[in-house]
Amino acid sequence: MSRKVTKAIFPVAGLGTRFLPATKSIPKEIMTLVDRPLIQYAIDEARAAGIKEFIFVTSRGKSALEDYFDHSPELAQALRKKGKTDLLDLLEDTNMDSGAIAYIRQHKALGLGHAVWCARRLLADEPFAVILPDDVIMNDKPCLQQMVEAYAETGGSVVAAMEVPTPQTSSYGILDVEDDMGSVVSIKGMVEKPAAEDAPSNLAVIGRYILSPDVMRNLGQTQRGVGGEIQLTDAIAKEMEDGRPVYGFRFRGQRFDCGSKIGFLKATVAVALERADLGAEFGTFLEDYIDQNSLQHTQTKAG
Repeated sequence: MSRKVTKAIFPVAGLGTRFLPATKSIPKEIMTLVDRPLIQYAIDEARAAGIKEFIFVTSRGKSALEDYFDHSPELAQALRKKGKTDLLDLLEDTNMDSGAIAYIRQHKALGLGHAVWCARRLLADEPFAVILPDDVIMNDKPCLQQMVEAYAETGGSVVAAMEVPTPQTSSYGILDVEDDMGSVVSIKGMVEKPAAEDAPSNLAVIGRYILSPDVMRNLGQTQRGVGGEIQLTDAIAKEMEDGRPVYGFRFRGQRFDCGSKIGFLKATVAVALERADLGAEFGTFLEDYIDQNSLQHTQTKAG
């Protein structure tokens, strides 16, 4: 029987340069999809999967991220006095119990593998999850919860995966599939950002992982790889080299890459349309806006 996964690592040390100038003063993870920051979506997903301890790997300039999860007695009292119980409930979702959350500094930007390795002393000899908040995945059953259920059957290590267009394989870690069993695939290798002609498949690793404690040990011995960084995929590949099982999991849901501006915009629209309090009015606005712009474009061409 697989051991229960109760700890998750959130690598949030990046500078978010693609979102400058906004990220000059606020961490990218605090940027909001409608009214909830990216990090809240990641935390909610982890909680739904049974995660009890949350480890953030941060860097300088991330104090706003720490403040977000702190209790705010003054704000809670003001809302209580005004009888705004609905907002009190929302505020409660942002609070973390003492001891449930920890912050570790990544002093050098040496890649995702190095960021995960920075959390090694907060983990015992146990499996752990890794969640990249940039990847927002929308589904009734959260992605990590789906993975935890699959992991209970497979054991080993499990990585979230989805098909991508072949020209995009150079932007992802790509799986070399041994046996395709549908939602679960056993894999014999992983290649970090291969050229399209060298990619073993178009099944790409997405920012959710359930990893064996052996992966953390591998990271301590992994040399710098692509881009001069310590790659998490290299440490996972070592598992397969040593004969330990690694699986890809085709999750159900729509994934948005909120590390890019266009992905963030798409996610914002999708989240807004799903909201009961916003969806109908916002959908009408979008339809009218597109119709008006199409008409103007037609008139411009005709003129």
